[in-house]
Amino acid sequence: MKIFVCVKHVPDTAASIRLAAGTGFEDSEIKFIANPYDEYGVEEAVSLVEKQGGEVVIVTVGKAQAVTTIRSAMAMGAHRAILVTTDKQFLDSDLTAKALKAAIEQDGLPDMIFTGKGSVDTESFQTQYRLAKSLGMPIVNEVSSLTVEGDKAAAERETGGGERQVIEMSLPCVIGATKGLNEPRYPKFPDIMKAKKKEIRQMDLSDLDIHASMGRVVIEKLEAVPERAGAKMLEGSVDLQVTELVRILKEDEKVL
Repeated sequence: MKIFVCVKHVPDTAASIRLAAGTGFEDSEIKFIANPYDEYGVEEAVSLVEKQGGEVVIVTVGKAQAVTTIRSAMAMGAHRAILVTTDKQFLDSDLTAKALKAAIEQDGLPDMIFTGKGSVDTESFQTQYRLAKSLGMPIVNEVSSLTVEGDKAAAERETGGGERQVIEMSLPCVIGATKGLNEPRYPKFPDIMKAKKKEIRQMDLSDLDIHASMGRVVIEKLEAVPERAGAKMLEGSVDLQVTELVRILKEDEKVL
């Protein structure tokens, strides 16, 4: 079984982001990590290969510094990796999906492709769908339970309100992993050392006949989220508090 896992190099969610040039952010001193949802995909792929045999290949589209994130994924048990480099901080989901598709097809036909349910930085939640469509594969996103038997997969996902949905499909397919699918392993020191020797094949976007200018979305401006004002405590009887609350919403906040 040959499984590709798409892993994104993202800023740590605890990092303090400072905007730069209006359309980007300062990233020289920010800690980057593997997109947390992608780690569930890595764990599931490695677990499947440990049971059924095969190999796990990490695929990343990002800056050259993403090598550190790739090494951490390979320390979890992935066998090798492909890094498609770009100097852009942001690539739209259409362009990213095209790059992932080209890199995967160049490497060989997959039995399965894992992604996270979405990335914690841009949160577009579109890349996995675009990738699956371009490859002509079925996809289930936000998968919290997965069973693979032969050339069939049964994926379970929450649909809201406590309801769950089970979808059966044929391989090859794309699975968007989420919390609950598994518990990502914590690599031990020997695994970290072995990951340093594993192959990472690097290529540029242009090597795949893809250019950043081909993107459909252009960021015109980034703005920091304004800080919230302090909480205001209402006093008096319930009737007085409700009256004051309605006044604040109408006159001060102008949301009513």
